[in-house]
Amino acid sequence: MVTEVKMAENETNEDVRENAENEDFNGNVEEGLENAPKEGAEQNINAKHAAAAAAYAQAAKEAGAVVDEVADEDVTVEDETETLKKELADSESSLKRLRADFENFRRRTNKEKEEVGQVVREECLRSLLPLLDNFERAMATEDKTSDSFVEGVNMIFGQFGEILKNFGLEEIEAAGNMFDPNFHQAVGRTASGTLPDGAIAAVFQKGYKVKDRVLRPAMVQVVGE
Repeated sequence: MVTEVKMAENETNEDVRENAENEDFNGNVEEGLENAPKEGAEQNINAKHAAAAAAYAQAAKEAGAVVDEVADEDVTVEDETETLKKELADSESSLKRLRADFENFRRRTNKEKEEVGQVVREECLRSLLPLLDNFERAMATEDKTSDSFVEGVNMIFGQFGEILKNFGLEEIEAAGNMFDPNFHQAVGRTASGTLPDGAIAAVFQKGYKVKDRVLRPAMVQVVGE
């Protein structure tokens, strides 16, 4: 009987120990199960934080590079703007100088033209003074029908022609020549048995030129129907 009681006690103690061990194991398992997700979540959060921090640092670096690039571009634009402003100012200054030089040149040229024209007029009038003197002498003659008077007038006429010739005046050839619209002005037509069509039959008014520049065309009558 005593033996059976001891065996029962021993079995009871073993059951208590097994239950205790099972409870400890279950407690460890439950604690492990509770702790395992928490530790994994914390690791995931830490990883996400680290990734976010790295992404932020990269974005900040890239943003800094962009800012530096924009700043460099701003400096470059400012430099180019200053260069263009300087070039524009230099161009405006050069243009003002050119305008001033041109205005001075124009005034100087006009003055020289006036001086040359004045010299030419003076020379022409000076050349005509002897002709004027001879006309006055001729007109002072009492007998204007005498041969000496006629001879004096003819002399004055020849003298006047020489003066004009010295100034480069030339008579345009007309009578008997072919009509040239560059030198002749036709004022009529006529028939002719000796001259071909287009020839000048008569000259109504002489024409003159200076070095091939027409002062006045000759007024002529041209052969033709």
